[in-house]
Amino acid sequence: MNGNGRDKDAGAPVEIERHAGHSITRDMDDRKQVEQTADRIRDELLLTLGELDRRRERALNVRYQAEQHRDLLIGVGAVAMVAVGLGVGYAIYRSRHQEVKLRRQRREALRRAWEHPDSVAYAAKQRPLGTELGRKLVLIFVTSLATRIAQNSARTLVPAGQRPNPAGG
Repeated sequence: MNGNGRDKDAGAPVEIERHAGHSITRDMDDRKQVEQTADRIRDELLLTLGELDRRRERALNVRYQAEQHRDLLIGVGAVAMVAVGLGVGYAIYRSRHQEVKLRRQRREALRRAWEHPDSVAYAAKQRPLGTELGRKLVLIFVTSLATRIAQNSARTLVPAGQRPNPAGG
């Protein structure tokens, strides 16, 4: 044994006192080791929670996000300005060329009326019967599908106890 109470060869604490067949110092070492492990895990958890809190604050901080994504925001702003400029330019172009377009449409209408005087009263050429039937069937199908979707949505939004009785009772 050396001077600090430990057996030089075994590396374990010397048993000072025996009580009910087990060592007090060995139990204290186990308990101390468990407490140290719990303290270390608690400290790591607190560090992790602190980091998560810091990241949440940064994610919700608009000023920080603007600083981090400055180049992207400048690019998006530039693209938006170009799009607005193109839209305004196109609107100006259309307004200035509307009269030319109107004159061209009138000349085309006069030419059609001269070539086909019997169809002057029609706004458009009549479609074949099959095309009209197909168009109407598709319209009926889409309408019934939209109605069914709206009914299902209304059923899911209204709780079961508040639904009116469809039987009228």
